[in-house]
Amino acid sequence: MRILITNDDGINAPGLKVAEEIAAEIAGPEGEVWVVAPAFEQSGVAHCISFSHPTMIAQLAERRYAAEGSPADCVLAAIHDIMADAPPDLVISGVNRGNNSGENAAYSGTVGGAMEAALQGLPAIALSQYFGPAMLALDDPFECARKHGGDIVRQLLDHADWNADQDFRLFYNVNFPPTSADGMKGLRVAPQGRRRGAGFSVEPFVAPNGRRFLWVRGAPQDAEGTKDSDLMFNLEGYTTVTPMRADLTCHSSLADLRRALEA
Repeated sequence: MRILITNDDGINAPGLKVAEEIAAEIAGPEGEVWVVAPAFEQSGVAHCISFSHPTMIAQLAERRYAAEGSPADCVLAAIHDIMADAPPDLVISGVNRGNNSGENAAYSGTVGGAMEAALQGLPAIALSQYFGPAMLALDDPFECARKHGGDIVRQLLDHADWNADQDFRLFYNVNFPPTSADGMKGLRVAPQGRRRGAGFSVEPFVAPNGRRFLWVRGAPQDAEGTKDSDLMFNLEGYTTVTPMRADLTCHSSLADLRRALEA
């Protein structure tokens, strides 16, 4: 098996090494693991692509490349250039430092990389490690993802609906809980939730030179949210798997809207 790894934390991120370990376990001794990751951190870029300017690619080692672009750019670079002669059998995006549960998934470059792979017709999985106070004493904050990631990816490959014959292929968003590896309670298949209260906001500040800037501020990640959703199961100690697709249509609203507007 040929597996492509990307992320949004950058080519030197510790979570990328965890993803490489997971991929090596899945690919086996006869397989190949390729890395095409952003040269610099690209957190929060969602499914952005560098449409209006070129992306520089640099080879760092055998099967290892850095791109000055987004995770989606990296996937495009791999499929249509670096691995064009033999595309990957699976794309893994992550392991992200921090969760991509709830509304975070809409902003996530990690999820965006997996989404682009699915749009290109490839099986794809986004992996993210929730962070929290219980992990402060851990030597390895990624130990939950490191220990359980291979098994979960293997289960998805064996049992998930990859929907390959549909216009919008499914991909999977996996979030590991903010616990130790032994503290994980199990696995839950759950919908994307929403945290209560305000989401992202901005905080203004004035630089020493008098110029005004804005920092983006995130919402508390331990806030209560949608019942039986990914984010609530994560906070309860479960790893979650959420099937996703790039189709943003609200299909349940189509019929009523047609009756109202097409009459």
